[in-house]
Amino acid sequence: MLSIRNIVKEYAKHRALDDVSLEVEKGTIFGLLGPNGAGKTSLIRIINQITGPDAGEIFFNGEKLNQSHIGKIGYLPEERGLYKKMEIGDQMLYLAQLKGLSRADATKRIKYWFEKMDMQDWWKKKVEDLSKGMQQKVQFVATVLHEPELIILDEPFSGFDPVNAEIITNEILELNQKGSTIIFSTHRMESVEQLCNHIALIHKSHKILDGSVKDIKNSYRNNTYKVGLNKELSQADFQTAELISTNANDENYNHTLKLREGFSTNNLLQEIIPLANLNHLEEIVPTINEIFIQKVKN
Repeated sequence: MLSIRNIVKEYAKHRALDDVSLEVEKGTIFGLLGPNGAGKTSLIRIINQITGPDAGEIFFNGEKLNQSHIGKIGYLPEERGLYKKMEIGDQMLYLAQLKGLSRADATKRIKYWFEKMDMQDWWKKKVEDLSKGMQQKVQFVATVLHEPELIILDEPFSGFDPVNAEIITNEILELNQKGSTIIFSTHRMESVEQLCNHIALIHKSHKILDGSVKDIKNSYRNNTYKVGLNKELSQADFQTAELISTNANDENYNHTLKLREGFSTNNLLQEIIPLANLNHLEEIVPTINEIFIQKVKN
């Protein structure tokens, strides 16, 4: 759906994006990750045609990005853009009509979303009278009212309590199931694991990681396992693995082990079974958060 090719963006003497290329496939939830100042927002603003690149180009469904695509994109900015003294219903109507909906269609969709998000009595309220979480709900509805093909969410969970965060998570998944492609920019790595099919990590204006969540996590596997036994073993008991740590609880002695080169889990089990009762064995796969920290620190 979205092909981002060799994008460069500079502000005065600062290069915010340096030769960044990404491919966002139709129907995916694409995680755009990076620490503050990495260049994520600069890229999002270019996709939304708020600013232009200094070099490179972007294609939307095979066409070079142009103004006709604006109505096909829904954008939830990190810095929210609601009119604080305007009534919510009027504001939704105004924003929906900017995206090309008729007043009748806009009214119908607003009523649908207000009921869906338990906002039925908000029509006459003003933004300044709402909590930050309530404002977030309004902004989210404004983003998706026109049923965009591409939805860009920049820190969508900011200000939400866990209950409302779960509601928005479910809405994102439902929108994706109905065909929307979603670019999801966040610092909440647990959300990335839950939602995203594909991620890219931008750091200091460069793309440093790009791929499916599954493939990236698999590439960082390092043959480390947690083994629960009914008794404590020492390094002397293991020839197939390095003993990293042991933690005890009421039911287990949990041993963290890293297989030595040339050995398999079968070899490890053959070594353990004569010595202790095995309660569980699980591979320790790095989380996206752990991979993120590792890549940014390097």
